[in-house]
Amino acid sequence: MKSDPLCQMNFYYNMVMQKIAASRAEKLAVLRGDPYFSNLDEGVLGDLAQRTTLRRYQPDEIVCWQGEVCEGLFILQQGSVKLFKLSPKGRELIIRVLQAGATFNEVPVFDHGQNPINVAALEECQIWLVEAQIIRRCMEENPQMAQAVIQNLTENLRTLVGIVEELSFYQVTNRLARLIGRMTPEQLEERITQDQLAARLGTVREVAARSLRELERSGAIRVAQRRIQVVDTAILDEWAETADL
Repeated sequence: MKSDPLCQMNFYYNMVMQKIAASRAEKLAVLRGDPYFSNLDEGVLGDLAQRTTLRRYQPDEIVCWQGEVCEGLFILQQGSVKLFKLSPKGRELIIRVLQAGATFNEVPVFDHGQNPINVAALEECQIWLVEAQIIRRCMEENPQMAQAVIQNLTENLRTLVGIVEELSFYQVTNRLARLIGRMTPEQLEERITQDQLAARLGTVREVAARSLRELERSGAIRVAQRRIQVVDTAILDEWAETADL
């Protein structure tokens, strides 16, 4: 990992994003399917659709930077993105990885603040942007939106509380076991580097490598060609449930 945060920032692509033509029917369909807007009537959805655009991002391209002015709410149509922070020395900590169907960047839409986190594409992505101003106006005019906002922000808060709990109570090897246990078969088939694992775990590459070897020696997993195979679920679960209390 590069030690200079400016070098780390320059690793990502900026200003490559492409806008994709989308019909009004497509916009209405994606808005109806999003939990923030699903209970709104057609007239309100029509207003939102006028300020909704579809964008394409390439792998490692930045969707939004922490500290920048909020453009709006993002809805992931295709691909996957990572939400991450950079330390003053440029070390990356991945907060979450989101798949198609996820919504992100809600907080600055509703509190009128700046983006609280960096978001980058992990692969080629198609992402809808619903502009912040139209969401705020619709929320003022349609109080029923407030319940959906409260529900979704509460779920996000629970996720963050879980992340704090893992960082506080579990050693890296235990957190790695928990991470592997949550991965789908498709994700386990993908090649993953030790740097990527370290970023997901909030640690450095060397510690992640030691934790992988520890799980492998215990018989829980096997690592071959940068792919992780679960060998013994019971052993992996035992590692995952062991907290440093």
